[in-house]
Amino acid sequence: MKALANSRRNRYAPAVLLLLALILTGALYAVLAPKPATATTGGNAQDVEAGKALFEANCSTCHGLDGEGTDVAPSLIGVGAASVDFQMATGRMPMANNSPQAEAKPAQFDAEQISQVAAYVASLGPGPAIPSAEQVDPAGGDPANGLALFRTNCAMCHNAVGAGGALSEGKYAPALYDSTPTEIYEAMLTGPQSMPVFNEANIDPQGKQDIIAYLMEQREPSVGGISLGSLGPVAEGLWVWIIGIGGLIAAAVWVGAKSS
Repeated sequence: MKALANSRRNRYAPAVLLLLALILTGALYAVLAPKPATATTGGNAQDVEAGKALFEANCSTCHGLDGEGTDVAPSLIGVGAASVDFQMATGRMPMANNSPQAEAKPAQFDAEQISQVAAYVASLGPGPAIPSAEQVDPAGGDPANGLALFRTNCAMCHNAVGAGGALSEGKYAPALYDSTPTEIYEAMLTGPQSMPVFNEANIDPQGKQDIIAYLMEQREPSVGGISLGSLGPVAEGLWVWIIGIGGLIAAAVWVGAKSS
């Protein structure tokens, strides 16, 4: 007991205890700390090299040689392959002009070239990968649940059936009638333009597939008469005022003229 008490009073004891505590803390952190994310290229080394050549020739003027971004375009480090695939497959990139929003147009690269550029950008930093065919298959989704999710999260911009709508400062939510299931999934995953990102905490992969199933059903021929652009109460109200009430006024005038 006397020896133990003497060791506690040793002037080196606090330093030794502190060193042991630091070693224990470091060991626990090494075991319990989350593993760093790794980039998913979605392609082999040849695809990455080919994509790098395409990127340097067509994209680096705006996004920088290493995708680090410039004054006119954002950094692409960490955006992932899904974002590149969406922007290039829909023709939004490269942009035709410096407008408030990149407009969809015919793609300027073929599918192989887009895949190569996506593989290169994905190699710059971890980010969302291109969804698989199974993930975007409408047959695997529930349109009824997709309706509820879409109207809760998307309808305020894209309209209740995906007809699109105007936003502020010259921007707009595009119509979704011609978007492929993969493009819809990638848009939810990456949040292009003014659209927010819907990660798994917001809408899980099954929910995204349900939304795709709902939107695909809206492309079926309407059995309810004229759709009026599917723009909701604005178009319907305009129809009622001009055609409905206008017709009643015309009929009243005609009856009055006949009676006189």
